[in-house]
Amino acid sequence: MSERELWRSEVLVTDLIGRLIEFWGFKRNMGRVWAILYLSPRPMTAQAIREALKLSTGAVSMTLNELARWGVVKKVWVPGDRRDYFTAETQIWKMVSRVMSERESGEILAVIDVCEEALSALDDHLESNDVEDRERAVLQRARIKALLDVARLGKQLLGALLATAKVDAEPLSRIELR
Repeated sequence: MSERELWRSEVLVTDLIGRLIEFWGFKRNMGRVWAILYLSPRPMTAQAIREALKLSTGAVSMTLNELARWGVVKKVWVPGDRRDYFTAETQIWKMVSRVMSERESGEILAVIDVCEEALSALDDHLESNDVEDRERAVLQRARIKALLDVARLGKQLLGALLATAKVDAEPLSRIELR
C-alpha cells in the first residue's frame, strides 16, 4: 500500500472503524490502523501505514504497539526484508470476544462485588430500631438486589456469548422492564 492513494472504499471503512472503535472507548487511530491492515492484501510496514493514513511516525508506532497488546495486530516476517511488517487479525469474533472478555467481564465483576458489599453494609440498618432507617434499608436492599440480579445475568449472558457465540435471550424476559 505504500506510495499510493487510498481507494474510496478504504477511506470509508477506515473512518467507519475508527469511529466505532472510538465509540467503544479506544482511540480512533487504533481502528483506522487495524482497518487499513485488515483491508490490505499483504502485510504493511509502519511507514506504509503512516503514509496511507497521514499519521506521524510516533502515532503509528504507539498505535501498533497497543493493537499488538490487544492481539488484533501482529508483527510478521517478510523473507528478504529486514523491516517489520504488520497484519491484522481477520477473525472478527476472536477480536470482539477478547475485548469483551477483558473489559466487559471486569466491569461486570466489579458491579457484582460492589453490590454484594453494599448489601452487606445494609445489615446493621435492617436491624435498626428506627422505623424510617429500616424502611430505607429494606427499599435499598430490594433495589440493590435488582441491580445485582441484572449484573449476574449480564455475567451469564456474556459468558454464554463468549463461550458459544450464541445467546439465549429467554432470561431477559424475566427482568421487569417497567
